[in-house]
Amino acid sequence: MKEQMIGKPAAERLTENLKIETDLLIEKGIKPKLLIMRVGEKSDDLAYEKGALSRCSKIGVGVEVRGFSEHITTEEFIAEIEKANNDTEIHGILIFRPLPKQIDENIIKHIISPKKDIDCFNPINSSKLLEGDKTGFAPCTAEAVMQLLKHYNVDLTGKRTVVIGRSMVIGKPVALMLLNENATVTICHSKTKDLNQVCAEADILIAALGKAKIVDDKFIKEGAIIIDVGINVDEAGNMVGDVDFEKCNDKAAMITPVPGGVGSVTTTILASHVIKACKYMNKI
Repeated sequence: MKEQMIGKPAAERLTENLKIETDLLIEKGIKPKLLIMRVGEKSDDLAYEKGALSRCSKIGVGVEVRGFSEHITTEEFIAEIEKANNDTEIHGILIFRPLPKQIDENIIKHIISPKKDIDCFNPINSSKLLEGDKTGFAPCTAEAVMQLLKHYNVDLTGKRTVVIGRSMVIGKPVALMLLNENATVTICHSKTKDLNQVCAEADILIAALGKAKIVDDKFIKEGAIIIDVGINVDEAGNMVGDVDFEKCNDKAAMITPVPGGVGSVTTTILASHVIKACKYMNKI
């Protein structure tokens, strides 16, 4: 059995530090607060929401959940976001994506206040990420990947790192963050030719394509570090990643499980972003 990169120890260490920060804010009469805006009741949204409520409770961050009908219009949803933007007691806003087809995300992303956009939906935060401006907010999952690598003392300098996936939620932002840590980064996707051969050259492989067990032992070289960001459900109803854990475990030097890997850290990053936004808004 090679080393598993379990998320819980990293999350617990972060939680301890964040609890101290929150306690200091509360002593000043300031309570960090997150608003979750959920449209419909998708199972993955509800699961993430449950995890966020639990983690924020441990840290001392307040959470309000506003659930909306899956038939809500773009105009109605904009009105709700603007209400949240103007509420001084709310410091961070999380909008679950993807939104239903009748809601235009290209409009919505410009409505959410960049100061409260703690999961990098607004293009202003995407631009700050590109420029390395630390006053913005990176996507929570992408930052969780980086935090997990840091926790397990993975030196990224000069390492050939391959990211499978090019979404604005994980693939592109995590590639930028890896570059900022001096990794040599290749981004692959579903149209990449000889995908398994490209991946097999990686010292570090980050799988974020969203296809169950697409990565097998042909995709990795001996001693590679594997970070699995995928969350999928197999035929038996079990949660699995993009990596075939059984086939890759013996070949990898380090590997994240699903569940129990990156996802365990993501809600802690979410809470940290709410605290960061709260400090900015209160000029602390």
